[in-house]
Amino acid sequence: MAIKKPTIVIFDMDGTAVRHINPRLLHILETLDNIGYRISKFFTWLFRRGGKGRIIPLWHKNRKQPRLLVHRAMHKIRRKPVEQIVQPCPGLFTLLELFEQHQIPMALVSNGLGKGYGHDILEKFELNKHFPVTVFREDITKSKPSPEPILTALQWLNLELNENDVVWYIGDRRKDVIAALAAKEHLPCAIVPIAFGIHAAVAIIEKNIGAEHIYMSFYEMYDDLKPMLDDNPPPPRLQVGKPSGERTEDSATPERSTRRAASA
Repeated sequence: MAIKKPTIVIFDMDGTAVRHINPRLLHILETLDNIGYRISKFFTWLFRRGGKGRIIPLWHKNRKQPRLLVHRAMHKIRRKPVEQIVQPCPGLFTLLELFEQHQIPMALVSNGLGKGYGHDILEKFELNKHFPVTVFREDITKSKPSPEPILTALQWLNLELNENDVVWYIGDRRKDVIAALAAKEHLPCAIVPIAFGIHAAVAIIEKNIGAEHIYMSFYEMYDDLKPMLDDNPPPPRLQVGKPSGERTEDSATPERSTRRAASA
């Protein structure tokens, strides 16, 4: 079955848009981050609340945002410039220029911190010129495999989504595939998980999605997309406002949207 051409594209950052020079270290640190955050959540619940009282909703403005302590420490302790830690994946800018040529909106999401890490990458490699919307860990309450980062990016793009839209979400990990599949329940349009590399490819196969959703390089992706977009370019986008990079009080995460729908 032929894959649908995108009208909107969202990239994962680490391992997709940029790759770590030492990917094994990144994997270890991400695992420690996740374990540490879950443990801290449990003990905060246990000792501060004593298992009693009202739980602060995930979307509430007074809820403390998670901190990736290990991820932050990695860059502070090593004291290395960001270009010595990561580099853009080969073929990335060629692909971005193709999307821009056809006026396809793009966003970038990451489970990593923006402050002291993600924003440095955007500036160093001039990715902020290509991505008007970026979503980092401090912008959300739940990281991938939750669909919240993807849904937040789509909201901040300020686009009028309809049934003819096709969102491509490109990621290199299993959690990226799971997040894209979970986002389907909250969108009026199709969202297509695109596996970039072997780890996400395993999830694509497990979910019986189809080998056409698997790419090992951006050059391969470009070769498939260029004739597809040149022969049948997507229609102009209807944008309801300028792309926004800040969460507002009315930002609708899946949890908040569900609560509003129930009370309506």
